[in-house]
Amino acid sequence: MAAPSAPRPPRPRKEPQPLVIPRSAAEEQRLRLERLMRNPEKTVPIPEKLNEWAPRPPPEFVRDVMGSSAGAGSGEFHVYRHLRRREYQRQDFMDAMAEKQRLDEEFQKKLERNKMIAEEQTAKRRRKRQKLKEKKLQAKKNKLEQKKQEKEPGQSQEQGSSEDEEEEDSKEEEEKEDDAEEPSFVMGRG
Repeated sequence: MAAPSAPRPPRPRKEPQPLVIPRSAAEEQRLRLERLMRNPEKTVPIPEKLNEWAPRPPPEFVRDVMGSSAGAGSGEFHVYRHLRRREYQRQDFMDAMAEKQRLDEEFQKKLERNKMIAEEQTAKRRRKRQKLKEKKLQAKKNKLEQKKQEKEPGQSQEQGSSEDEEEEDSKEEEEKEDDAEEPSFVMGRG
């Protein structure tokens, strides 16, 4: 007989969790998150994406070739029927994959077209903003030149004010450049 071992310390008892039946998908998700967050160190199994079903490839070598010279037995019909069903399934799968590929290509073309439209609109707006900015700068230069021509004798006062105006102009230009639009994608067109 084995020698009696030292008594084990009693395990801490876990309180039984109340049975909660989720009534909506959101509530079920909340319950799962709560259960996961009770022990954050525990690893969470993340299931991998299931592979899409694909039919069995056609056999390379067919062993049961039915002859046409004699009458087929009653069991041959079922073999033929299964072969035919498998072939139809394979053809349907290939058609579905071709359709999916065609739709993906159409979607990519539509995205490219929408991106081009968005870039054109952005470029147009950028040109318009640039034109407006140049117009304002030209107007300010003209205004400063007019003031200079009007007040030739008082140059000392004007130099200080013109330097302040030029600093303000450069600050405004920097702020406007920061506000330049990025291309926006238009999904509803096409």
